[in-house]
Amino acid sequence: MSSVVLDKVTKVYPGDYLAVDRLSLHADDGEFLVLLGPSGCGKSTLLRMIAGLEEITEGDLWLDGEMANHLPPRDRDVAMVFQNGALYPHRTVRGNIAFPLEIAKSDPALVQERVTELSKALHIDETLDRKPGTLSGGQRQRVAMGRAIVRQPKLFLMDEPLSNLDAGMRTELRMEISALVRSLGVTTIYVTHDQVEALTLADRIAILNRGVLQDVGTPAQIYNDPATAFVAAFLNSQQLNLLAAGVRTPQNQYVQLDFGPHRLTMPWSDPRAYAISQHTGGQVLVGLRPDGLAPVPESYEGPSFYGRVRTLEYHGHEWLAYLECGMPAVPVPEPPDPRRRAGRDNGGRNGSGRVSGLVRRLFSQEVEHQEQEQVGANPNSGIHRRSDLIIRLGNRPVWRAGDAAKVGVDLSRIMIFTMDGARIDPPRR
Repeated sequence: MSSVVLDKVTKVYPGDYLAVDRLSLHADDGEFLVLLGPSGCGKSTLLRMIAGLEEITEGDLWLDGEMANHLPPRDRDVAMVFQNGALYPHRTVRGNIAFPLEIAKSDPALVQERVTELSKALHIDETLDRKPGTLSGGQRQRVAMGRAIVRQPKLFLMDEPLSNLDAGMRTELRMEISALVRSLGVTTIYVTHDQVEALTLADRIAILNRGVLQDVGTPAQIYNDPATAFVAAFLNSQQLNLLAAGVRTPQNQYVQLDFGPHRLTMPWSDPRAYAISQHTGGQVLVGLRPDGLAPVPESYEGPSFYGRVRTLEYHGHEWLAYLECGMPAVPVPEPPDPRRRAGRDNGGRNGSGRVSGLVRRLFSQEVEHQEQEQVGANPNSGIHRRSDLIIRLGNRPVWRAGDAAKVGVDLSRIMIFTMDGARIDPPRR
C-alpha cells in the first residue's frame, strides 16, 4: 500500500494556462479517493502528475513518504486505467493482462496462474484467446483493469474508466471495481465527473473546479454539508433550488428568511440561527434539495411554500414537479477563475473544514462581476430557470399540471450561503 500527499501542487502549461492551482490533498494507505468535478477542472491533470506523466510546476508530491517530483514513472509503482482501455491490439486478452509481468521477467508458470485467476475474478476467462477488437466496451475495460491489477502495484490511478460504457455496464463494473480494489487494499485515486460514481465508490471525495480544491470529505459529509453553493449544486442528482432571501430578526424573537411572497422562520434554538443572524439586513442564498420539500395539505401550518404546478416530469422511478412560487431562482455562483489573478492561493475547505478568508474575498469579487454582467445590482432579479421550485414526488404524483399546491419545507435540510456562494451555517461534521 502507499500514501499520497500533494502539498501546494501547481501545474502551468505553456501560454501561462493554469490547470491546477496550489492544491493540497492526501490519500491514506488503502483509501479510495475520488476526484470529482466538471470537465476541464484539472482532475485528470492532477492524476497525470501523480503518475509522472506531467511535470509539477510548483509544490511537492510525496509517495509513501518519499519525495516523488522527479521520480521517473517506472519507479513510482503506479498502475493506471484510462477511459479508452489503451490495450495492445495485436495481443490477446491473455497477452495484454500478462504483459506487465512479462516485462518484469516473472516466472512463466506464475504469470499464467495469475492471469487465469484474475480473468475469472473479472469474468473474462472465456475471452483470454481473443483480440481486443472483438470485445465489447465493458470487456475491454475489464482487461485494462486486469493488466493494471496483475502486478499488484502500490497505487491505482483510474481516469474515468467507465465513462464510455452504457448505464447498465457502468453499474456492473462500478460494483466490481469497488469489490476488487477493497479486497486488494490498494490505495486508489479515481477521476470522474459522475456524482453517482463518486458517492458509491469513494471513501472520500475531493471536488475541484477551475483547478482549485472546493471541498473534501466523506460522501455523506460532502452531500449533507457542502462547503459552497457550487459543491451543493454539483453534487445533486436534480437541479438544486437556490433562492435569494433577506435576513430579518423581528424584535429579536427569531430569524426570518424573507423570499418576498414567502417567509421561513428559524427559532433561536436552532444552532444555525446565530450565524445567519449576522447577515441581518442583508441577503443570503438558500439552497433546497428537491427531496427536502414535500407536498402538504392546505391546513398544514409548518414552514411551507405555495404556488401552482407548471409541469410534471416522469423519470421512471419517480416524478418531479416544477412549482411556480413567485420566487426567481438565482444562478449558482461560480468560483473565481484563478487565471484572472496574479497571486494564487489554495481554495476550498482546509483541514479543519473551513473556507479560507481569501477564497471568500475572491468569491465576492467574481460574483460581483457576474452580477453586474448578468443580473444587475439587485440579486433578487436573478435568472429564471425552467421554474421556481423542483420537488420530488416519489413514484405516484399527487398533483396535476395547473393545480394549486403547497409544499412543506424541512428546515433541517436547508443550506445557507453568502451571496458569493460561501457556506454560512456551520457544517455539522
